[in-house]
Amino acid sequence: MQISTQTTDEMVLEELGARLREARLARNQSQVSLAEQAGVGRVTLQRLEEGETRTSLPSLIRVLRALGLSEGLDRLVPEPGPSPIEEVQRRKRRRQRAGAPRLAASDEDGSRRQPWRWGDEQREPQS
Repeated sequence: MQISTQTTDEMVLEELGARLREARLARNQSQVSLAEQAGVGRVTLQRLEEGETRTSLPSLIRVLRALGLSEGLDRLVPEPGPSPIEEVQRRKRRRQRAGAPRLAASDEDGSRRQPWRWGDEQREPQS
């Protein structure tokens, strides 16, 4: 049975219980051995498999872990993704490294220009 938004709570519990029973039987385990492995009582496991409401979430988690199905819990309520603003900020280009020093520019005739100076520097005497 497909669980959907139209499925009643009782039907969801019954379906989950039936799936737990099928998983246990596929592993050829008795209720007693699975209950011991999960650290719950046999009656608790029986209630889970029958879809009764008198069970607790920690008991379900223990049984799922004992069956090797606890990784499915992560898909029940997925972690929220980044907000649109965080995504935009993450995608902004960041400066990767400093640029190489620029070479002195050339005039149109190909001769090198001298670097610009304020004019009040002391010139070294040429020999």
